[in-house]
This record gives sequence, structure tokens and C-alpha cells, in this order.
Amino acid sequence: MLPWIYLGVAGLLETCWAIGLKYSQGFTKPIPMIFTAVTLILSMILLARAADSLPIGTAYAVWVGIGAFGAAVLGIVLFHEPVTPLRVFFLVMLLGAIIGLKATSSS
Repeated sequence: MLPWIYLGVAGLLETCWAIGLKYSQGFTKPIPMIFTAVTLILSMILLARAADSLPIGTAYAVWVGIGAFGAAVLGIVLFHEPVTPLRVFFLVMLLGAIIGLKATSSS
């Protein structure tokens, strides 16, 4: 179970660094730039730890999925990105894919 916890936290940290990129304004703002770099490094470390036990294809897909889902939702909340029925539908599908990969994993 620990590798999945590492992977979940790594995915949340990926969301953090993705949002940090937006706040860093092209790496011109020092504090968001440092936040982005630190969360990126921690995310990669935890992904690597999870991949020690989980299949890399599953680990990477779940990591990217969590990060993409989180970044899309936070983009809507923080940056007032558009919310359309199709966008919501595909975000739900992405969430379903993440859950499906976890449910069908043998680890």
C-alpha cells in the first residue's frame, strides 16, 4: 500500500508544481519559482519510490493523471478557466481512468 501512497502524494505534488509554473510567470517570480522547483523534485522522488514496486507504465500514467486532473480543476478554481459540459465529462473520464488503473493493478 505504501507505493500507492507515495504515488498519490507525488501526483498531488505534480499538481502543485504545475500550478506553480503559472504563478512563476515564466520563472520571473522567485518565490513561486522555488516552490515549483521544490515540489517538482519531491514529486519525482516519490514517483521513483513508487516505481520501485509498481509497474512503471501504471505508476507514470496514474502520476500524470492525478497531476493533469488536479491542474485542470485548480485552473478552473484559481484562474477562472472555462467550465464546459465536455470538459467536465473528460475530467470525469480521466478520474475514472486513474481509479481503473489502480483497481486493475496487481501491486
